[in-house]
Amino acid sequence: DFAPYIFRSSDRGGNWESISGDLPDNGPVYAVVEDHENPDLLFAGTEFGVFFTVDGGTHWTQLKGGLPTIAIRDLAIQRRENDLVLGTFGRGFYVLDDYSPLRAVTAESLSQEAQLFPVKRSWMFMESFPLGLRSKSFQGDSFYTADNPPVGAVFTYYLKDELKSLKKRRQDEEKRIDGEGGTVSYPSADELRAEAREEPPAIWLTVRDASGGVVRRLEGPNGKGIHRVSWDFRFPDSLPARLRDAPPSNPFQSAPIGPMVVPGTYEVVLDKVVDGVATVLGEPQRFETEALGTASLPAGDKAALLAFQQETAALQRAVLGAVRAADHAADSLALFRKAVIQAPAAERSLIDETRALEDRLDAIQIALSGDPIARRRSEPSPPSIRQRVQGIVSGHWTSTSAPTESHRESLRIAGEAFAPTLEDLRTLMDRDMRALAEKLDAAGAPWTPGRLPSWERR
Repeated sequence: DFAPYIFRSSDRGGNWESISGDLPDNGPVYAVVEDHENPDLLFAGTEFGVFFTVDGGTHWTQLKGGLPTIAIRDLAIQRRENDLVLGTFGRGFYVLDDYSPLRAVTAESLSQEAQLFPVKRSWMFMESFPLGLRSKSFQGDSFYTADNPPVGAVFTYYLKDELKSLKKRRQDEEKRIDGEGGTVSYPSADELRAEAREEPPAIWLTVRDASGGVVRRLEGPNGKGIHRVSWDFRFPDSLPARLRDAPPSNPFQSAPIGPMVVPGTYEVVLDKVVDGVATVLGEPQRFETEALGTASLPAGDKAALLAFQQETAALQRAVLGAVRAADHAADSLALFRKAVIQAPAAERSLIDETRALEDRLDAIQIALSGDPIARRRSEPSPPSIRQRVQGIVSGHWTSTSAPTESHRESLRIAGEAFAPTLEDLRTLMDRDMRALAEKLDAAGAPWTPGRLPSWERR
């Protein structure tokens, strides 16, 4: 049998005291390190993992977070970044990035519902890709690289208990009753309906600027324990709303991003949302963001740089929304034409009207997204509105330099071309397609998306 023994001396070895506390008897202790700021924060590497204490060794807690159950033979602290480095027996090295939030852990804080830990100063920079793409690019499996910490401000928070949905609470109660030998009753229809309609419980971290304006909302894990969420210093992207974020379809495609904020003071607030009610948890934390200073051609006026990117983002939001709306309109007109053919009482003129609207919409889509006929044949065509806007985003939003004159000119041309195009699309959808839909309904045509059928009881 192994019993873990850790001794500590406060007088250079004259007297020693055991600080093993409640460390589990699961094997020998191979290494112990002490935090360089808080002497009561210690880490112990054991046969079956790593443990930490915040009260000088009275109580020990195991650190997991994906660490395998393995012997931790050596420990080291990187003081500048407050990183804990673990050397294992046969399973490589592991690094816990910035363990400094553990300095704020106390028995009192762990008894609270939640705690948002202090956020250290965050360095702003553009990530480089020396191998051409992220990580090791196409270097092959024999070229090993470990993941870097996320670029951004890292928020660390603690939840005493998991945020449970109605369904999870019911299931846990059923398990308790069954374990005690009781009889589990089947839920009522109203209870099942309430579970199906419930908004899932969630944790939100809201980032605000110095004036209190909301910059970003990030969703975090809602399970029991300590969690981390990274904010990439950016506003949300301007893409159309989507139910879920799909990963990029190829390695050359980047995830959507928004404009980068200016360096300064920010605040993060932790909220829980249960049954649709938001409640602030813990104390908000203020933190500083600072430019790393490695840019070759940094913008002299970062506020003006952000203003230009936000102007581009506003146009991008409208253009991509118009593109999506035009695509839906094209699908609707195709169904209009099909419905006319299936309606015996419909006149031939309705097909001609539908065709005329399709021709108008085709011209609008060419202005928005370019000529697909020329593109498929590799023929030159003028840049579309979307191409100009996306060219600014892809060519400038990953740079800390001021926008070029080409970027400014592209934004001006795209804005001037988009205004009349958007008005043409609005007229077509809000007036002309509605009028045609009413004619289809009067002719007894099958239902098509975007309209309610008329019916009178006879």
